[in-house]
Amino acid sequence: EALSGAQLIAQALRDQNIEYMFGIVGIPVTEIAVAAQAAGIKYVGMRNEQAACYAASAVGYLTGRPGVCLVVSGPGFLHALGGMANATINCWPLIVIGGSSDRNQETMGAFQEFPQVEAGRLYNKLSVRPSSLEVIPAVIEKAVRTSIYGRPGSCYIDIPGDFVNLQVNKSSVKYVECCLPPPISMAEYSAVSKAASILALSKQPLLIIGKGAAYSHAENNIRKLVDLCGLPFLPTPMAKGVVADNHPNCVAAARSTALQHADVIILLGARLNWILHFGLPPRFRQDVKVIQIDICAEELGNNVRPAAILLGDINAVTKQLLEEFSKRSFKYPSNSEWWKRLRAKMKNNEERSKELALQKSLPMNYYTVFHHIRELIPKDCILVSEGANTMDIGRTMLPNYYPRQRLDAGTFGTMGVGLGFAIAAAMVAKDRAPGKRVVCIEGDSAFGFSGMEVETICRYNLPILIIVVNNNGIYTGLDANSWKEMLKLGNPATCVPPVSLLPNSHYEEIMSAFGGKGYFVKTPEELQNALKASLTDEETPSLINVMIDPQSERKKQEFPWLTRSNL
Repeated sequence: EALSGAQLIAQALRDQNIEYMFGIVGIPVTEIAVAAQAAGIKYVGMRNEQAACYAASAVGYLTGRPGVCLVVSGPGFLHALGGMANATINCWPLIVIGGSSDRNQETMGAFQEFPQVEAGRLYNKLSVRPSSLEVIPAVIEKAVRTSIYGRPGSCYIDIPGDFVNLQVNKSSVKYVECCLPPPISMAEYSAVSKAASILALSKQPLLIIGKGAAYSHAENNIRKLVDLCGLPFLPTPMAKGVVADNHPNCVAAARSTALQHADVIILLGARLNWILHFGLPPRFRQDVKVIQIDICAEELGNNVRPAAILLGDINAVTKQLLEEFSKRSFKYPSNSEWWKRLRAKMKNNEERSKELALQKSLPMNYYTVFHHIRELIPKDCILVSEGANTMDIGRTMLPNYYPRQRLDAGTFGTMGVGLGFAIAAAMVAKDRAPGKRVVCIEGDSAFGFSGMEVETICRYNLPILIIVVNNNGIYTGLDANSWKEMLKLGNPATCVPPVSLLPNSHYEEIMSAFGGKGYFVKTPEELQNALKASLTDEETPSLINVMIDPQSERKKQEFPWLTRSNL
């Protein structure tokens, strides 16, 4: 019995339990998408390879099994590099399959010829081209295994165009079974014991939960650790919800104070990179003791020499710590000076946010908008968020109660991820948690990167709610009158501020154009009505375009945007 290369690829992916493929078809990969559907893989055709690749990577984070991004040769492959880099830097598993020019035309200037395997090495854990049809299943197994073993990341498989329709005899194919689940490694006992001793002696402890903890499904053990030891904790942005944001020990509202004064910090799958100010003074104490827990040995000791290093799976190592503390009881006192200081700071910050949220002036500010969104969206919805102020203020104002339900610009600070992430989340939710809503909150600039994916959302009938928080620009914008005055000065290319976008753009009409529901809102009442209408309708995608004060920023005195200091 003969099989085509396309069928072989599709079957091998299915054998590795791959469920989702996102991409844009064309020469030479169209047949691969058709074969994938025939093999039972869900295929989502996107409008830009970048968004397709972001979507596939989000599937990897949400399910622990990589999604596949399918792209054509040359430019198609290049447009997917953003998604590969984003996945690898976020440590999310991803498989990208790229068509390439026929082998017999190499070096001849073939259609879309490009050194794809070499180019892929910079962005991927593995970048490989199968040498024959027979080895395709083995190569695909290796790519899937590499993407999920150790620290997860992206893997690229290059498929020459002539492989796609080439036939091979089934009997000569080297079939391989589905790879085993990633092995779970634990920290050495002496390191666990040392970490427990350091923590037991701390005066001002702090637990920092990273998205590595979310990825390893460590929520139950981390919650037990927080409760057993009474520790203050701080989630990094995408780790919000590993322990619910409304847990009494969450000190996110006193973030700067917590980081600056903690004497012992436990890092649970969080890296001391720019998001955590590298763990260095003045944002941290000079003598802070860091207990670092990470799946990746090379990460241990970056920027700060740790007091204890625990190499292993976050969930498994947290369990080891729990066992250690069940032997020696340690409960950090809730009436300590440290807790008093943290609580006072939290109260102060929460009151200031509340004050801004209750301002009655129009146009609305960010805080007012997020206040109303928070009141109305379901507690268990998946929140996708991107933008500058939109993402930063949204992170502080919109709570997460469950793990892996916040997707944002991530470690790489990537703009343009929102719609791809929302599509991936909606596809996964449809299969695994029917009825769960996906709410995608975009700055107006962020929305522009992949706005045409609204058509994809409508085509697959994904009941995503997109909220565009529109301030007519990037960071800040101009109101319609200032814009008119500005245009009198001459050519907009020479006189309009680089951060400006067209005032009062009707982004909701993009949704209406494809059969979804669009709402243009200017007041809190209109916003509430649009939210209620969109959330009640569980069938139709909708977009609420919320006009806010173009000059609205975050709490002035503390956070000038240039320092990005509340990230």
